Amino acid sequence: MGIQVLLFILTFFTTLVAGTYLAGGNPMRSPADLALGLMFSVPLLSILVIHEMGHYTAARRHNVSVTPPYFIPAPSFIGTFGAFIKIKSPVPDRNALLDIGAAGPIAGAIIAVPILLIGLKLSAVRPAAGLSGIPLGESLMFRAASFLVLGGVPKGYDVVLHPVAFAGWIGLLVTALNMLPSGQLDGGHVAYALFGGSYRKVAGAVPYVLLPMGYFWGGWAIWAVMLFVMGTAHPPTLYEDVPLTRGRRLIGVLAGVLFLACFTPNPVPM
Repeated sequence: MGIQVLLFILTFFTTLVAGTYLAGGNPMRSPADLALGLMFSVPLLSILVIHEMGHYTAARRHNVSVTPPYFIPAPSFIGTFGAFIKIKSPVPDRNALLDIGAAGPIAGAIIAVPILLIGLKLSAVRPAAGLSGIPLGESLMFRAASFLVLGGVPKGYDVVLHPVAFAGWIGLLVTALNMLPSGQLDGGHVAYALFGGSYRKVAGAVPYVLLPMGYFWGGWAIWAVMLFVMGTAHPPTLYEDVPLTRGRRLIGVLAGVLFLACFTPNPVPM
C-alpha cells in the first residue's frame, strides 16, 4: 500500500505543476503560483480516482483480489500517464468480468461529464485570430457538452478551455483509450465478456488499425506498440459456461456507446 500512496503523492505534485503552467503560472519563478494548478490537478485526479475505484469496488464485490490503484506521475504537459490496478486472482465468470471492466469507464465518465460542463461554463469564447495554444479534437460527447453550455460558437471564434474543462476533456479521452477492445484494457474485458473467445480476431486487429492512425496522432502508434508488446489475447474466466445475464449485456452495450461518444480519431490535431 505504501508504494501506491507515494505514487499518488508524486502524481498530485506533477499534475499540480502541469496545471500551474496550463493556468499561466510559473512555479519555478513564483512557488505561490502552484495554487493555480489546483484547478486542473484536483478535477483530473478525481476522475482518475473514481475510474480506478469503480474497477476496485466491482472486483471486491465479486471476491476478486486486486491491488489498490497505481498512479503514474510523468514529466508531461498533463503530469501523468494515468493509473491502473492489477488483478491478482482469477475472475470467476464473464458477468464478473464485465462488471469489473465496465465499472471504471462508466464511473469515470459520470464525474468527467459534470467536470467538463463546469469547466466549459468557466471557459471563454474569443476571436480565433492571434490565439495560441494546443488545438484539441472534439468527441461527440465534448461537442454535445459544448453546445449545451456555450451554444453555437460563431465562425472565426474559438473556445479557450479553462483548466477544469481541460481536465474533463482528458477524462473523456482516457475513457476512450481504456475502452479499446483489445488485450486486458477495459474494453478488452468488456468485449471478452460479451463475445468470449470469438472476439479474438477483432482484438488482434486493433493494433494494426491504430498503427496507421498514428499518422494523424502519434499517441495511436504508441498504443499500437503497447498492444503488440503486451499482447491482444484475453485469459479465460474460471467458469466459461456461466451465461452472461441480460442486464450485463445492456451494460456492455452502454459501455460500447460510451466508447463511441468519447472517441476522437485525432485528439491533438497538428
